[in-house]
Amino acid sequence: MDAAAVLVKTTLDGRKVEVIDGRVCLDGRPEADTLITIDEHPNRAAILRAVPGATHVAGRLPLTLAEASVAQAALRRAQDRFDGSEHAVRERLRRVVWQKACAEGVE
Repeated sequence: MDAAAVLVKTTLDGRKVEVIDGRVCLDGRPEADTLITIDEHPNRAAILRAVPGATHVAGRLPLTLAEASVAQAALRRAQDRFDGSEHAVRERLRRVVWQKACAEGVE
């Protein structure tokens, strides 16, 4: 079951930033599956110089607080949908194992 795309914003050059199937996408291509607050981003100074109102980043996409709220709500809705198929269970398990490995220092 494919979810409808949720529009987060349109870039200055006309490309759509949307949440599709639990990922923030630029022009239909996945950028990130989580948002990072600007305070936790290693390049926050450069991002804030380019986009002074940015509060979050999704991959390489800076987002304002309002845009981040729309994106986070859509990401949560996608995560809350439960798919009990074998493939979905395997994918969830793969993501959890990868998150644990990253938390323990694997890059």
